[in-house]
Amino acid sequence: MKRKLIAAIGVAGMLFSVAACGDSDSGDKKESKGTDTKGKTLVVWSMDGSTPDPWKKAVAADFEKKTGSKIKWESQVWNGIQQKITTALSESSPPDVIEIGNTQTPAYAATEGLAELGDLKTEIGGEWTEALNKSSIYNDKQYAVPWYFANRVVLYNKKIWAEAGLKDTPKTRDDFFKALDTIKEKTKAEPLYMAGQNWYFLDGLIIGKGADLVKKEGDKYVSNLSDPKVGEAMELYKKYASYSSAPKDKDEATPQQADVFANGKTAMFIGNASEATIAVKANAKIEKDIGYFTIPGESAEKPESVFLGGSNLAVPLRSKNQELAKEFLKIALADEHQIEFSKLMGFTPNKASLLPKVAGSNAGLDAAAPAAAFGGTTPLIPEWAAVENVPNPIKDYMTAVLNGKSHADAAKDADAEINKRLAQGS
Repeated sequence: MKRKLIAAIGVAGMLFSVAACGDSDSGDKKESKGTDTKGKTLVVWSMDGSTPDPWKKAVAADFEKKTGSKIKWESQVWNGIQQKITTALSESSPPDVIEIGNTQTPAYAATEGLAELGDLKTEIGGEWTEALNKSSIYNDKQYAVPWYFANRVVLYNKKIWAEAGLKDTPKTRDDFFKALDTIKEKTKAEPLYMAGQNWYFLDGLIIGKGADLVKKEGDKYVSNLSDPKVGEAMELYKKYASYSSAPKDKDEATPQQADVFANGKTAMFIGNASEATIAVKANAKIEKDIGYFTIPGESAEKPESVFLGGSNLAVPLRSKNQELAKEFLKIALADEHQIEFSKLMGFTPNKASLLPKVAGSNAGLDAAAPAAAFGGTTPLIPEWAAVENVPNPIKDYMTAVLNGKSHADAAKDADAEINKRLAQGS
């Protein structure tokens, strides 16, 4: 299956191109729920690092003022989240609102564990960016609402950069590698922190090579990891990883790469601009030293391709507070909160009309902009979610190659496991 590149939003001058098990009955069925919103507590699951404190406080204040109820925020981590959410959706008392990865949404919708939110789309979704909302729809029905979109950039330490005598940020991949060599030669800093299993960065490299993660054979999807183009992308990843002392068998969250960067001894890492907030939380002194630049590609005219990640918000079908949850969504997605959220986090809001209002407000957002038009997602099919379950076979493939195994042999092993999971998810 070809992964379509996300086209630039058709408005000149815009900052970004836009575009991480229930019952057997129909997913449209309505669970019993009260309409009184006062004096309740709404449980919201949000991912670690995605909800800055100022934004949470503002949303909670507006929510309490409008509904008379409070919000209980419960932070989650991405590693293993799919199993945790799937389990929660099957329970009698799930959280009331959950943040879910955009590429994972079709799989959750297919479990019939999410409430249908077509009424919200009608009421407040008229301006949602179509490309961003696409992952919220399953079988032509709205099972989530689009929240934000982001792609990876290079976060660098300006102090180390200056120590190495570097002035301009690189515009081509060759220049990037030259900068890494210079830092390695002239400083004691680690040039780049690149965990061996930072697979979403690899996905961007795969997109850049024109490869697909799956292909269709007959009426089913099968793994395409053995494609030689994937091997080319992995060799490029291997070159980046050669500048890092990070473990080859861990991902960017183990340990959290922003925490590593916060120690002031690492020159760069590749991640979402919002990860700067994690670094600052770990070490406030580093804030003044953080800079951002677009991941360079082969030429200055075309940045590196990137994985277009993001999150949607959904309401579990079995939530006892569905109407209250919808009130939360209306508030959280209100223009003023979307604008503030984007400024704080460097994420793209869910409406193209809001982009001019956040342009120039966040250096990370500005750095991400040029690459967004050259990005794509993982396959937007329900079967795909099973592939990313722990242990992720693509991560195992990466570790194997970094440890010396050939692309062909490592991909052959991964293909078998991926095909098994794709079959189970169909």
